[in-house]
Amino acid sequence: METGLLLLLGLCGLGGRWSLARAEVANATTPPPPNLVLLLMDDMGWGDLGVFGHPSKETPNLDQMAAEGMLFPSFYTANPLCSPSRAALLTGRLPIRNGFYTTNAHARNAYTPQEITGGIPDAELLLPELLKKAGYVNKIVGKWHLGHRPQFHPLRHGFDEWFGSPNCHFGPYDNKEAPNIPVYRDWEMVGRYYEDIKINRKTGEANLTQIYLQEALDFIRAQQARQQPFFLYWAIDATHAPVYASREFLGTSQRGLYGDAVREIDSSVGKILACLRNLGISNNTFVFFTSDNGAALISAPHQAGSNGPFLCGKQTTFEGGMREPAIAWWPGHIPAGQVSHQLSSVMDLFTTSLTLAGLEPPSDRQIDGIDLSPVILQGNLIDRTIFYYRGNEMMAVRVGLYKAHYWTWSNSWEQFSQGIDFCPGQNVSGVTTHEQEEHSKLPLLFHLGRDPGEKFPISFSSAEYQEVMDRISPIVQQHQEALIPGQPQLNVCDKAVMNWAPPGCEKIGKCLKPPPPDPKKCFWPH
Repeated sequence: METGLLLLLGLCGLGGRWSLARAEVANATTPPPPNLVLLLMDDMGWGDLGVFGHPSKETPNLDQMAAEGMLFPSFYTANPLCSPSRAALLTGRLPIRNGFYTTNAHARNAYTPQEITGGIPDAELLLPELLKKAGYVNKIVGKWHLGHRPQFHPLRHGFDEWFGSPNCHFGPYDNKEAPNIPVYRDWEMVGRYYEDIKINRKTGEANLTQIYLQEALDFIRAQQARQQPFFLYWAIDATHAPVYASREFLGTSQRGLYGDAVREIDSSVGKILACLRNLGISNNTFVFFTSDNGAALISAPHQAGSNGPFLCGKQTTFEGGMREPAIAWWPGHIPAGQVSHQLSSVMDLFTTSLTLAGLEPPSDRQIDGIDLSPVILQGNLIDRTIFYYRGNEMMAVRVGLYKAHYWTWSNSWEQFSQGIDFCPGQNVSGVTTHEQEEHSKLPLLFHLGRDPGEKFPISFSSAEYQEVMDRISPIVQQHQEALIPGQPQLNVCDKAVMNWAPPGCEKIGKCLKPPPPDPKKCFWPH
């Protein structure tokens, strides 16, 4: 045991300064920091899991994970879209603070397509950068989505290893108007989607989830062999349209192709947890499962999931776009079968992970994530507010069971008339508006306990409305007065910066000639 501890200390850069006697004291009083595994799904809805009520009951491993850990029914993303949500998770900060928003138009969702020039700023401190201080080895598997240009590479922002892609698996492209998206191993690309990493758009067959699973298992085993604390960020994208699954799972779900993808993810999570158990490190590994935003109902029913009883989906700040499935698992530390109604956010994973690693969050900036360890380990509840942002606008706020909408908007009449519908079959008059409606003077107020679907606004003239808004209004005023927005990163697009010639392309004959620079304002329609 002493030898193992000294090995761990040596790997953390401390071994030469410790005597055996001091090591014995540390071994007796200070447990090693837990490994951290964050499982982030893509466009998976709150209602996709059996434990959250999906009638297909096709997620036995995730349901068992919940039975052995803690379920969070009121867990939120920081933005109803992929890139800002991921930036918030890894920085612990609202996208309006970390720069993952646009000022090109009011309340627009923006992200990082391959023509974007911006990405995660160097000034932002990401979770893996900070975990290095505690000796962690950090790996990202899957989608990065925080900028694809060299200065935004994940290995420049704290990760030690990467297998995955900087962008979503859209395509195939013709490599003339747009290049196919690259897949990287560490610093260099190893191929492109649809060319080297196959995704069959007709059948939905792709082996990517199996590849991502193997990357996770190999990393876990390697770090356990080295007795090294690790952070695994498993950010796979099988449930993002175009949805895919491997041959073994195709045609196995009652839900069609999307359900096939969910079943494969469920199986993969089960294998990751089994690996931790078999290696004897499950009691020293904190695992958290969630999604980046709500199900993309625009792609329903064949290419999208379920948001359960909640209104609308991805792209909106209604509950269906912002509330996520969430499970914490840590055998021996989290009592089995727990349900916490703590209001919580992806940003909390930043602060909680630092706390578990024995680190403090940065003190030189506003951190929006809270430490959930008292919730997870002791069952406490912490008073906190959830702010719902869409681009540069605070659209809504939740305090307790009440949610107040200061702005409402699903998408424009123009887009809606073209068949782009973020709330299919869920029109609520005066709520799911196709014009940007401001309600700052009289916010629309809902009680999410009685009315999780946001269908019945509380009467403006009621005593309940007056009492609740007297509580909420000062919170919103204080937040808005103190807010210092970061420099927006998602304003400028240029086809010249697309993935024409990523690092390593020359080694595999995949370099393409870029067009001349032509920067212009990005157009964000919703």
